[in-house]
Amino acid sequence: MALSAEQSGRLARLLSEHADRLIVRWTEIVASSLRGRLSQAELSRQVRELHRSLVDAGQHGFTDLADEHGGEVRAVLAELSASRARQGFSATETAISVFALKDVLLELMEEGQDAGTLRDFVAFSALIDQMGLFTFETFVRAREGLIADQAEQLLELSTPVVKLWEGVVAVPLVGTLDSARAQVVMERLLQTLVDTGSPYAIIDITGVPAVDTQVAQHILKTVVAARLMGADCIISGIRPQIAQTIVALGIEFGDIATKASLADALRHVLRLTGVETTSRRARREV
Repeated sequence: MALSAEQSGRLARLLSEHADRLIVRWTEIVASSLRGRLSQAELSRQVRELHRSLVDAGQHGFTDLADEHGGEVRAVLAELSASRARQGFSATETAISVFALKDVLLELMEEGQDAGTLRDFVAFSALIDQMGLFTFETFVRAREGLIADQAEQLLELSTPVVKLWEGVVAVPLVGTLDSARAQVVMERLLQTLVDTGSPYAIIDITGVPAVDTQVAQHILKTVVAARLMGADCIISGIRPQIAQTIVALGIEFGDIATKASLADALRHVLRLTGVETTSRRARREV
C-alpha cells in the first residue's frame, strides 16, 4: 500500500512539528532493545539521519520506498544495516530500529485523533513495513559479505608459506584440503616461489586428518604447478595410517619424493643442495 501525496505531506509535517520529542522517544525505544551495546550518541545520530531523510522525502511527495524520492531513505537504511552487521547486531535488533517508529507515531497520533487518523496510521505503518523489510534484506546481504570475506581471510591464514632455508620453502597444511583451499595453497606457493626464487618446496601434510583421492589430486596438481615454475616438491608428513590409505586407494605419487616428517624432508633437500647437516658430520667423524 503506497502513501498518497497528501498522506506523504502529513507524515512530513508530523515528523517536523514533533521532531525533538519524536527523536528522543524513538531513540529510547531502540536503546532499550539494544541493551547498551551501542553508544547513545551513535544511536541518536542514526535516528536523526533516518528522521531527516523521511522528512525530506515526504516534502518531495515521497509515496513509496521504491520511488525516485526514496533514494536517500534507502541509502540511510542501507548504511544503518551494514553498520549493524559489522558491529555484530542481529537482523531483529536492526529491524527494530525502524519498526520502533510505529510506536512513536501511534503515541503522537492518538493525541489528535480525527476521522483520517486511522487511515493515515495504516498507510504510515505500511511504509514502515517496507522500510523494515528493506533493512532486513540489506542486513542479510551485508552479513553474507562479511562471512565471505572472513572465510577468505581464514583460508589465507590457514595456508602459510614459510622459508625454512635458503632456497627451501614449506607449506604446512592443517585441516581438510578442499578445492577452494587447494587453489589458495597453489597460488600462495607459486607466488612465494617467484618472490624467493626457491628451487625446492616442501608440502607438509602432517596436520591433514585424512588423504583421499580428491585430496591427493589437489596435492598432485600443486606439485605439477610448482614444477612448471622450476621447483621440485617433497611431500612430508606421510604417517602410517595415511600411507595405508594411499596404498589401498591405489594413489600413485610417481617420482615425487615423500618423507615421514618435515625434518626428514628438510634433511633430504639439504643433501640435494650439498649442505652438510650435523648428523652427517657426526657420522663422518665417527
